[in-house]
Amino acid sequence: MNGSNRRCAASIVLLVVCGAVAVRAAGVAEIGALNSEPKFRPASVEEVRQKAMEWLSARQGDDATRQAAQQLWQDGQQTGLLDRLASTFALADERAASLAALAAKPRPIGPLAPQEWLKSEDLPAFERNNLRLIYGRWLAQERLYDEALAQLGELVPGDVVDPATLLFYQAVVYHRLLDKEHGLKAIQTLLDNVSGIPHRYRSIAALMKSDLDALKDESLDHISRQMEDVRRRLALGRAGKKVRQVEDDVIAALDKLIKEMEDRSKQSQNSAGAGAMPQPQQAMPDSRIARMQGAGDVDRRRIGNTSGWGELPPKQREEALQQIGKDFPPHYRDAIEQYFRKLAAETEQR
Repeated sequence: MNGSNRRCAASIVLLVVCGAVAVRAAGVAEIGALNSEPKFRPASVEEVRQKAMEWLSARQGDDATRQAAQQLWQDGQQTGLLDRLASTFALADERAASLAALAAKPRPIGPLAPQEWLKSEDLPAFERNNLRLIYGRWLAQERLYDEALAQLGELVPGDVVDPATLLFYQAVVYHRLLDKEHGLKAIQTLLDNVSGIPHRYRSIAALMKSDLDALKDESLDHISRQMEDVRRRLALGRAGKKVRQVEDDVIAALDKLIKEMEDRSKQSQNSAGAGAMPQPQQAMPDSRIARMQGAGDVDRRRIGNTSGWGELPPKQREEALQQIGKDFPPHYRDAIEQYFRKLAAETEQR
């Protein structure tokens, strides 16, 4: 496995481990079942080789360049389809060579060149679209999701030789940017409409789908991911308008959650207070002093002077504790038990 493939594999593992992907085991097995005949398939090596050589002929490459290109497409090459295509473009296009060299190693420190030439209509569509896929894939692996979206967002499967890679990395970018709608659309298109999907793409896409399905706007999970995105941007040296907007959204969402919790707490206290102090059903009809008709005698009972007054037998005490604490978190039970122990200790000291 060469360096590029190792980086790709490591990046995919990183997406699984660090992406906060929540797996629903019951539903994952059903995801990816094809509802109809796939609309897209990956191009074969021979098809891509033929297109690459046609592109090279249009560039009027010399014999040495043609021979080097033919060598790249010989059977037995261990590099992937897109990597061989990038190397072919690099043979006859200096800008493509610089881009291929950039995408073959980790991101350098500092800002990246804008690469605006990749969107030029003067560039043949075959070269332009596939180079944007190659560059966008690398940007996503380097966690530069906004830049990756700028390269990948406008492409469709029919534009490139590897539709599965395009849709997979579109899904990764949308997932990491918390764009649920576009993320689910890219994943569904990948799973339902592309044949020959690599197993690693299918498995991770299924996990991302399960995760996005469960993601709710303004939930604690959603807020924590927004905070993680802010940390990622700041680590990249980004502190512009986009970061400030996300920070404002996080604060607003947290304020809303806190207010909702306070409102529920007040309602709970009001309900408890109303239940503890019932109001009389009917007032006396006249404003007069009530006369007591009974004799006023009560049965006297010995409560004793020994320690342990007011204590329940162990079995009944346990039942009372369970009844008191049944509607509260577990740590409330500990507080209640400590309260009773304190009462018992105070009684023994008297």
